[in-house]
Amino acid sequence: MNTPESTTDGALDWMGMAHALDLPGCLDVLTDVLGPRPLLEPRQVAWLGVEDSPATEWERQQARRLGLHVTSSDDLAFDPIKSAVESLRYLPRGPLAVHIDVDVLDFIDSPLAENTDGRNAGPTLDQVANALEVAARDERFRALSIGELNPTRSAGDPDAIPRFIATVARTMACAPG
Repeated sequence: MNTPESTTDGALDWMGMAHALDLPGCLDVLTDVLGPRPLLEPRQVAWLGVEDSPATEWERQQARRLGLHVTSSDDLAFDPIKSAVESLRYLPRGPLAVHIDVDVLDFIDSPLAENTDGRNAGPTLDQVANALEVAARDERFRALSIGELNPTRSAGDPDAIPRFIATVARTMACAPG
């Protein structure tokens, strides 16, 4: 949820949601490409697995200001099914796109993310799979996108990629129709 004005880090991958929500400081050249502004209203966004500490203060302020529905990483790990059900209940009617950023995963369980700090926190791949399957069973489900997957991180765990692929396959098999 950052913008070029909110951070000096030039990583565009953490600016997509800010531009979709048309937050202050977004670049017109990026936001206008998405269609009518804003592309998303805050009520159309539910976050599962958010870890507060890596977020910038600006991101936290924007999330509070917009009243975004946020489920913590700890809550997702504790009860992935309940977390998914509550988030889906929050979202309005209409198509549902689900995005998994593998940075949310416990790196020790599933070394797949660009983040290489080896954190042993967050939900396991199995816990995230439970939440993804709940979302995929929803009649609104239309798309699954995956972000931040870095296969080189799993060199020491040759089962990590096959486990992730199996999770995605099980998730998609749950989708209606």
